[in-house]
Amino acid sequence: MNGRRDFVKALASAPLLGATLQVDGKERRVEDNAPYQGSTHPLTGKVLPAWREGEFQVHFIYTGVAESMFWILPDGTSMLLDCGDHQAIERGRNAVWVLPSASRHAGEWIARYVERVNPNGRDVDYMMLSHHHSDHGGMEGWGAGVREWKGRRLSVSGFLQAADTLKFKIGFDRGWPDFNDPIPNERCDEECLSHVKNVIAYLGERDGLKMERFRVGAVNQVEMRHGAAEHPSFSIANITGNGKILCRDGSVRDLYAEMHDAKLLNENGMSLGLMVQYGPFRFFSAGDFSDTISLPDGSRRNIETELAKELEPVDVAKMNHHGWRSMPKSLVAALRARVWTACIWDRLHMTADAMENMCDRSAYPGPRLVAPNVFTPVRRIEDAGRPYLADVAPEAFEAGHVVLTVAPGGATYSLAYVTADDESMKVTGAYDFVSCRGRRAE
Repeated sequence: MNGRRDFVKALASAPLLGATLQVDGKERRVEDNAPYQGSTHPLTGKVLPAWREGEFQVHFIYTGVAESMFWILPDGTSMLLDCGDHQAIERGRNAVWVLPSASRHAGEWIARYVERVNPNGRDVDYMMLSHHHSDHGGMEGWGAGVREWKGRRLSVSGFLQAADTLKFKIGFDRGWPDFNDPIPNERCDEECLSHVKNVIAYLGERDGLKMERFRVGAVNQVEMRHGAAEHPSFSIANITGNGKILCRDGSVRDLYAEMHDAKLLNENGMSLGLMVQYGPFRFFSAGDFSDTISLPDGSRRNIETELAKELEPVDVAKMNHHGWRSMPKSLVAALRARVWTACIWDRLHMTADAMENMCDRSAYPGPRLVAPNVFTPVRRIEDAGRPYLADVAPEAFEAGHVVLTVAPGGATYSLAYVTADDESMKVTGAYDFVSCRGRRAE
């Protein structure tokens, strides 16, 4: 494809009103407006089925202290997107449950999870750090000890700890190799950047990790490595990175252009964002992409609002910045997601303003499911009476991994909650949907 224009052109397929879905080895009819099934779904109480050839799967891994997602593309290509290890357990009353327990750090729990679900075991095709922040994998000074290497001290946490079990072949980073885009990266977060550089160098020497700079505007830089020709309707577009966004006409716009010499840039605004298309299905994920900039002329620019101008509706969207004072109504109205999800490590994630925007029927009509890793009972009590609670998946009140599975070809998809209390991979509730972004665009 030729960048964004071809990517957008491929979205012209008609919306589907119903389809069949394989559930527990049996074919079921799925209607877009069918009632939520949750705990009554046929998979509930059973072990999550293994990934099958042709499926696109995203595992939103819950540890209680960081963000991490494991992707399996339709041909079995795999990617660990973020692998944070954060001091969230020190956040007092705002901390959420650390699961399965605090006996291991997040990097180890994440690696063990990946081994269970990855069709290639310990071999992972890609690792990607969305931005240089501790809860996503750019951590210094927190973890299971310190490793000395060439006079440098490496914190054994996040990606580094996971890499003691997993072997990553290719890595994507927003700044590699010179770390000068859009400005010298140490101006954004010097401590995290130093650790990121050391981990990349260490894994390159020890494991042969090959690095690439993430290129905004590229299509299929994250490519299927084991059988792309068999799944031609699947593609991934790079839509955000280093404060830049991919526009509808295929150009790339720098949202921070006026600010490069005037302020310390917000590392969240540097987040790498992806848009996945699989037949009629679409998925949005953009790390912590959020910031409001004070421009030299006195005006202010919300970068999520600017991104919203370049987006089409999706089926599933990961909230920016864990739903923390993010997701303005303009972005919600542009994405019009049937399902909103998020990786959560703080009780205050998904602040009331973000929740109200995502559940506002004036932004777009119709049902929606808000399905984060966790929505604590304390929040449920404190938020009592707020209309958005009706859209929250009940399984989120207990905490768990969230697993998105898109059927071969993309006509249908499901969302499953998997217990994080142990490593049994038992499903606690599940929901089925038809890919129908065309109808939401009306």
